[in-house]
Amino acid sequence: MNFKEIQNIYLVGIGGIGMSALARYFVSQGKSVAGYDRTETELTKELIAEGMDIHFEDNSKLIPSFYFNKEQTLIIYTPAIPSGHNELNYFRENGFLVKKRSEVLGILTENYFTIAVAGTHGKTTTSSIVAHILNNAEGGCTAFLGGITVNYNSNLLLSLGSNKIVVEADEYDRSFLTLNPDVAIVTSTDPDHLDIYGTKENMEKNYHEFVSKIKETGTLIYKSGLSFGETDKKSYTYSLKGKSDFGIENLTVENGEYRFDIISPIEKIENIKFGFPGMHNVENALAAAAAAQVSGIDKDVIIKSLATYKGVKRRFEYQIKTSDLVFIDDYAHHPRELTACISSVKALYPDKKITGIFQPHLFSRTRDFADGFAKSLDLLDEVILLEIYPARELPIDGVDSKMLLDKISIKNKSLLSKNDVLKAIEEKKPEVLLTLGAGDIDKLVEPIKKKLLAIAV
Repeated sequence: MNFKEIQNIYLVGIGGIGMSALARYFVSQGKSVAGYDRTETELTKELIAEGMDIHFEDNSKLIPSFYFNKEQTLIIYTPAIPSGHNELNYFRENGFLVKKRSEVLGILTENYFTIAVAGTHGKTTTSSIVAHILNNAEGGCTAFLGGITVNYNSNLLLSLGSNKIVVEADEYDRSFLTLNPDVAIVTSTDPDHLDIYGTKENMEKNYHEFVSKIKETGTLIYKSGLSFGETDKKSYTYSLKGKSDFGIENLTVENGEYRFDIISPIEKIENIKFGFPGMHNVENALAAAAAAQVSGIDKDVIIKSLATYKGVKRRFEYQIKTSDLVFIDDYAHHPRELTACISSVKALYPDKKITGIFQPHLFSRTRDFADGFAKSLDLLDEVILLEIYPARELPIDGVDSKMLLDKISIKNKSLLSKNDVLKAIEEKKPEVLLTLGAGDIDKLVEPIKKKLLAIAV
């Protein structure tokens, strides 16, 4: 596919975090960009302000006419779009060039030094740290990220003269198999997306296939304890505990910052400061530093970058942080992610009552990991459940938030509608509040913040 011959890019699902990064990239290349999404969000408002034509009704009559020029138009879609989508089916049935987001990403990265971050957890944080390090190095990088970085207030970093690209290697729908990276990080292979893979074993086979797609001269960096069998790729392990190629020592916490040294087979890195909360994020920083080192980045750049990294929106993002009131918003939507987030908060605020509002994401994920979700949520002092966010799925008999609520063992638990959350917060007056989930719970963050601040006055 020759992008030079394509003038128009139309994205079905343009408001998705990965899709919007592609949209922004193509605008930077001088293309006309438009798209559809189901609902208006702050992100789609930003895209419209950046010059993109976006509508929110599945109606091909709303598409600007020049996008119907087949020879000059590329249609990109996300697999989250349902099979019955009228616009997407129109393009397919009428001979347009239609590509999945991951296919386009695979084509874009072909001629670059590519660092790809895969794994059930930690992809966005790890890839954004890698991107921040490379952006501070000579030549910079281009990065397609799965979240809005606080440092750059964007999910796209652009350095058009750079030969380096950082991407998230998304396992959903086997999307990561379109990539052939020079450096690949695998953070975890915990089961997820079993609606796609069926079994944990099938999912792991696809991770093995992803690893096999690393270039012959490339490098694999993976969490110690994962197994990829025999591989002819150069590989390193990393971990905060136990024996691994990359590790840390001399860990202390001072003024809310982690301080540590990185043990490395390439060159030891000393006197690191890292201010993003959570030991799981320290481990993400370790993986990112390892990828940077094997990519030839100087240790002084790594030290500077870790000290100035500010995180990703909706990844342990403080909304309120005072001595009397703390409100943190987090994207956690898998039991392991919930455990990591809640455990970090408990370690930071051991004497405070911790209340969590959790919106389960997908009926299938709730069904497959119900016991794990309940165990993770039991770490809270109080839990408020919202109804399941369906995303691309239809309901499954017997699977709802009441089913999950019944499995939670702590006494202080409730199931509320989104409309009742603000009233409940006013009554409960929480000390430490967490909003958790990958659905549309983010729309509650600003109203909750305003309510909490009003109560505190």
